[in-house]
Amino acid sequence: MRRDRRAFLKIAGLSLMSFGMRPLSDALASNYRPEVVRAPEALVAKRWAMVVNPKKCTDRCQDCISACHQVHNVPDFGNPKDEVKWIWNEPFRDAFPGQEYRYIEKGLRERPVIVLCNHCENPPCVRVCPTKATFRREEDGIVMMDYHRCIGCRFCVAGCPYGARSMNFRDPRPFVKTINPDFPTRTKGVVEKCNFCEERLARGILPACVMACKAGALVFGDLENPESPVRDLLRKHFAIRRKAELGTGPQVYYIV
Repeated sequence: MRRDRRAFLKIAGLSLMSFGMRPLSDALASNYRPEVVRAPEALVAKRWAMVVNPKKCTDRCQDCISACHQVHNVPDFGNPKDEVKWIWNEPFRDAFPGQEYRYIEKGLRERPVIVLCNHCENPPCVRVCPTKATFRREEDGIVMMDYHRCIGCRFCVAGCPYGARSMNFRDPRPFVKTINPDFPTRTKGVVEKCNFCEERLARGILPACVMACKAGALVFGDLENPESPVRDLLRKHFAIRRKAELGTGPQVYYIV
């Protein structure tokens, strides 16, 4: 009798334990969509996008990069191996390997261009993330990251065709010169990337890189709004996108 009772209690305990863990497993497997509550002053759009005009970029100018990295507590490890970047320069040929650039202005194809996360319409990083730490906001198209859900598997790093994601192989906090208390710092083992300054948009402020660019080379706006500055530029100028042939639907456009 005692043995049967002990066996019953053991089975009952395991059953209760598995029942208690069920919501966690369901949450990890479900389509994670945190609710977005906007303040009255927030900047809103149906589809945020950016237009970059490399012809306006000044050689050796790093204002947009410095502003972005300072605002978002991006660490500077001082070596390419551990480098973490949200926005950076790449040679034109490397940024647009599938584009015909033989007859493009020589000065343009020899000049580095600003690159960042493309906040794709069909982001492969979202599809491969097992914990839904990476997700795309349906209301405005921003590809977001929840650092607390990231397990550092780096599937998103492998899935992103733009090299827009960085892994913190070391604790980044000691390598941030001046920590901005308004944005969270990350930990070792977490991936990060550009977020289109969604935390600034929520306060009615344009992205840090856009505001830091004195030359007006970066323009941000609602792609679905015909009166937005990005739509105005795209009407007046020919623009290309990085690796658009992959079907990812990048939302960063380059005037050439």
